[in-house]
Amino acid sequence: MNSKERHDSSGGPGGQRHEKHEPGWREGKPSLTPLETIDKLLGSIANSSLRSDLLHLRNQVEGEELTIQEARAAIEKMDEVIKKVTSPANRVAVFLGILQSNMALIWANGTEYRTNVDPRMNLPALKIGTRVLLNEAYVVVGELGYDNSGPIGKISSLLPDGRIRVSQENYNQSFVLLRSSDLQKADLKEGDEVRVDPSYRVALELMNPQQQQQQFLLEGVEEIPWEKVGGQKEALQAIRDAVEMPLIHTELFEKYEYAHPKGFLLHGPPGCGKTLIGKACAYNMTRKLQEKTAQPMQQFFLHVKGPEILNMWVGESERIVREIFQTAREKRKQGFLPFVFIDEAESILGTRHGGRYSNILNTLVPMFCAEMDGLDSLREAVIILASNRADLIDPAILRPGRIDRKIKVNRPDQQGSKEIFSIYLSKDIPYAPAGRMKPPALVEHLVDRVVEDLFQQTEDHRFLEVTLRSGRKEILYRSDLISGAIIESIVSRAKEQAIKRAIAGQEPEGLTENDLIQAAHQEFEQSEIFPPSDITEDWLKLIDYDPENVVGVLPLRSTSHKKTDAGII
Repeated sequence: MNSKERHDSSGGPGGQRHEKHEPGWREGKPSLTPLETIDKLLGSIANSSLRSDLLHLRNQVEGEELTIQEARAAIEKMDEVIKKVTSPANRVAVFLGILQSNMALIWANGTEYRTNVDPRMNLPALKIGTRVLLNEAYVVVGELGYDNSGPIGKISSLLPDGRIRVSQENYNQSFVLLRSSDLQKADLKEGDEVRVDPSYRVALELMNPQQQQQQFLLEGVEEIPWEKVGGQKEALQAIRDAVEMPLIHTELFEKYEYAHPKGFLLHGPPGCGKTLIGKACAYNMTRKLQEKTAQPMQQFFLHVKGPEILNMWVGESERIVREIFQTAREKRKQGFLPFVFIDEAESILGTRHGGRYSNILNTLVPMFCAEMDGLDSLREAVIILASNRADLIDPAILRPGRIDRKIKVNRPDQQGSKEIFSIYLSKDIPYAPAGRMKPPALVEHLVDRVVEDLFQQTEDHRFLEVTLRSGRKEILYRSDLISGAIIESIVSRAKEQAIKRAIAGQEPEGLTENDLIQAAHQEFEQSEIFPPSDITEDWLKLIDYDPENVVGVLPLRSTSHKKTDAGII
């Protein structure tokens, strides 16, 4: 190589340096492929024998090139598979927040990490509580969204900085959690259920309150004016004096510095309308307040069944009581007038002494007292207790300042029974013809006849023999055990007999006096309301006697009525 060639090859003036030394490059230009070279030779050679050899060579080269291409594709595919099966797995962590530019706080394998984020990811778009992917250097390289599973906990308290304290049902454990991005502005409250991520670091989701398994029944109240409650004039008047007047005439009560009552107790035998009176109270009180204030107001009736509050787990019964009162306060703030009706109150507020549930009652009763003390008055919530055995309720509950009024719900007398029958026997029911009488005169006649039969004190109507501690024995007749529930059942039995006749096409068509009287006999002989045995404790819930004075109870069954009922059937 002369000096000029060396000078040109070095890239100096007058020359060009070529750095392409790979196969397929020559003198700065891409070289031809073997097939292109053979095709070029075929175009320049006219000798037929040489062309034939070149064509044969071309076919061989073309076949080898196809084989090489297939081999190269197979090798690339195998390289990709090997890369996938030999690359390390991505770890999954929980994203806890952004620390600074391109830095994140994560929770992985029980440890917090301050780690980098792949610049290709949109860091501000990551949500607290979502799952993220980490490479072997613990760099965030991907996002998987929220975990769809996880334990459920109940919020026990809300911390000022936005964190929440969550406790798990049936476990004496609690955790302080962060809120996920979707819960940052959610209106959470104590008692709400939230789903927690498996690492117990973040509350992910507020469970639908309508789907929560609550320990008490929440219901609205249908329209029940005072006129729909029959046979309880004295009890209704006492309730109106205790509840209605302080709510309606607030200024007058404040003028006399009268302390508003906080609640009242409805006690008496079962089936006499304690629950009905509670619902009627909610409807009528709300309607009265609407008329006075000229503002829309809706009642909120919490029907709490006492035995459902009892829970074997420590602190769970107390939590339910707190949740009930908390719900009432929140509804009051929302403009509702809340009524808390606790049925069978003696089961959860009984005297604190040795027994099956003594450990629960020893803490449940003080908790209820504390919640009652936290109420201002009826303006905040109306507390109604109902019990068949008021003597079993702890005196701390019934003292003034908590349950201020004790209202006895008596069994209906003869006039009260007529009122209740008249409510259930409406004028729209089909009645059998009775002379020229038509509703309402016919209904009044039927009511008079069946009530007259019920209140007869004959040998056939003897029902119980009560032995007192003094040795004296008293006989109770059917009329001494009548109740609104029994009257309703009598009417239902009578209607059933009339319907059976109508189906069979028999006469007379419509409800008759005989249907009502026979139904009354069947009710007292077959009703499941009355205990099947002579166990005194079971009968004490039904009779109006001081339990301490009763020694024994003997049911009296009339054989003549059994024969009559058998013939009727």
